[in-house]
Amino acid sequence: MRYKLTIEYAGTKYSGWQIQQNARTVQGELQRAASEALGQPVEIQGSGRTDAGVHALGQVAHLDATKDLPPETLRRRLNDELPADINVLLAARAHPRFHARHDAVARSYIYQITRRRTAFAKPYVWWVKDELDVRRVREAARVFVGFRDFRSFTDDDPDQKSTQVQVKGLEIFDDEDLLVVHTEASHFLWKMVRRIVGVLVEVGRGTMDRAAVDRFMREPSPSVATFTAPASGLFLERVFYSNDPHDTPVRAAVRVGRM
Repeated sequence: MRYKLTIEYAGTKYSGWQIQQNARTVQGELQRAASEALGQPVEIQGSGRTDAGVHALGQVAHLDATKDLPPETLRRRLNDELPADINVLLAARAHPRFHARHDAVARSYIYQITRRRTAFAKPYVWWVKDELDVRRVREAARVFVGFRDFRSFTDDDPDQKSTQVQVKGLEIFDDEDLLVVHTEASHFLWKMVRRIVGVLVEVGRGTMDRAAVDRFMREPSPSVATFTAPASGLFLERVFYSNDPHDTPVRAAVRVGRM
């Protein structure tokens, strides 16, 4: 029996999604919990990796079980075995050939920038002390939309993997003390979102203009790596499959609060 899982997690205490030797990972915790819940070794396949410190609001994974459990029973058993910072939101029976990664058609991320110091939300935001010109940030964000080459914005090797990505949208939302960067694409490269955010912050600070962003997209540049935003503010928001609606409103993942 194949089950589709929708999972949220705080990535602060984990060395990313993918299971590793001698490191605590989200996938590792899920496989341990599933093996305990089902009384058998279980392998869990996710829709994609998230890096150390990166969070998820709607990661998707699948698992196979020899026991035919009601999905809600499986969800509760998994959560009983999981640590508090990983939570299975939904379990559903899936087609035997459903694959969380191969069947995904798009993904979306949000990145949270706070404009004030916070005592409570530090693991989930990037505090930028400088005032940001949001109009300039929104204007520069348009550069990234479309089918573009993001080789300047990743550590992936372009000789081993295509760095061409179809970015369907990149929007900036004001949410009280937060700036929420929302982007959706066919897929994402390693560190791509964090480097886009880092460059947009430089534009907002006034230390970089849109012409420089255009050059990064036309000419590969190792200097973009120096602008990589911290992992703490990044959330995998959703994973999309065929016929999924795209009508979920963009919201901040964690509130900073108001003075």
